[in-house]
Amino acid sequence: KTPGAASTGSHPSLTNMLATIRLALLLPALVSTVDSMTTRKNALHDFLKTPGHKLVERSQPQKSKRMDTIEQCAKRCMKYKGFVCRAFYFAKSEKRCSWLSFNSKTKGVKGRPDRSVDLYERKDYIRECIIGKGKNYRGTKSVTETGQICQHWNSTIPHDHRFLPSSNLNKNLQENYCRNPRGEEGGPWCFTMNPRTRLESCAIPQCSEVECMTCNGETYRGPMDHTESGKECQRWDLQMPHNHRFNPERFPDKGLDDNYCRNPNGRTKPWCYTLDLHTVWEYCAIKECVHNCDHDSEMTTECFKDLGESYRGTMNTTPSGIPCQRWDLQFPHHHNFTPENYKCKDLNKNY
Repeated sequence: KTPGAASTGSHPSLTNMLATIRLALLLPALVSTVDSMTTRKNALHDFLKTPGHKLVERSQPQKSKRMDTIEQCAKRCMKYKGFVCRAFYFAKSEKRCSWLSFNSKTKGVKGRPDRSVDLYERKDYIRECIIGKGKNYRGTKSVTETGQICQHWNSTIPHDHRFLPSSNLNKNLQENYCRNPRGEEGGPWCFTMNPRTRLESCAIPQCSEVECMTCNGETYRGPMDHTESGKECQRWDLQMPHNHRFNPERFPDKGLDDNYCRNPNGRTKPWCYTLDLHTVWEYCAIKECVHNCDHDSEMTTECFKDLGESYRGTMNTTPSGIPCQRWDLQFPHHHNFTPENYKCKDLNKNY
C-alpha cells in the first residue's frame, strides 16, 4: 500500500491486539481516578471503644499477636477465621493485639480497669437497636413483639424452615436470637415456639429512637451513627476522610465517642462528619423527647455566669447603645438562630 493511505482491511487479530494495548495503557489512569473519588472505610468504625478497660474470661477462645496499629487489629478481627471475633483489646506500649470470642454482653465475662489497654467491641454484637432494616443485627433478643419465645434456628420444631445455620453460614443464625437474614422490611424476626404462630417481628427499636434528644441535642449521648440520609458517620477520633477540629481529647465533655451523632458546637440538632468524600457533614434524625426542654437551675436575669448560656434577662441593647434585632426576624441580618430552631434557648423578642 501507498504510505499514508487509509486502511480498508486491517487484520482482525492486529486490531484486537492494538485495542488490548490501549486498554492496558488507560487502565492505571482509570483505577487512579476511581481511587481518588472513593475512600476506604477504616475498620474501627464498626467498633465501640472503651479506654483503659479489659475483659476477663479464660474459658473462651482468644488469640494474641503483635500488631503495628489498632486499625490492623480491627481488620483482623473482622476477618478472623479461628472463631467469631466479637472484640479485641490493644496494648499500646507493647503493640500487642488480643482478639476475643466474647464481649461485655457474654455471660460470665467480667471487666476490670487496665490503663495499658483499650477495649474495642464490635457494635453489631453489643447494641440492642438496629440501623435501617437490621440486617446486621447481632444482639441477643429472643422474644417477639407479643412475648413469644423464639425457636432455635437449628431446630425445625415446631416450624419447618430453610434458615438452618449450616446452610446460611454468614447470617449469624445463633441460638434463638432475632435476626433478619434476608434484610426484609420489618426488621429482625424469628420463628416462634407457638405452633399457631409461625414467625413474628421482634420489634427491636431503631438506634435513632433508643434515646431521645432535648432542646437542640447538645446533651444527646445515644447510639445513632448514621445521618438522616443514611450515610455512615466518621469517627470523631479520626481525621479521614474529613479533617476537623472536634477531637475527643480537645472536647472531653462533648461525648464525642466513636462515630455517634453529637452536637458539640450548638447547631440545631445532632450531626456528624460522614464517610462520603463529597459530604463533609450532615444532620442526624434523632427523635425528640416528649418534654423537649432542659430546665436550667442556673438561670440568671441580672448578670451572667460562665459563657452566659443561662442568661434570661431583658437587656436588649449592645454596649455601644445599638438596639438588638428580634430573634424571630431576618432583617436587617439573616441568621439561623430562630425561636423555632432553638426552642429551649428562650430566644424571646430582642433580648
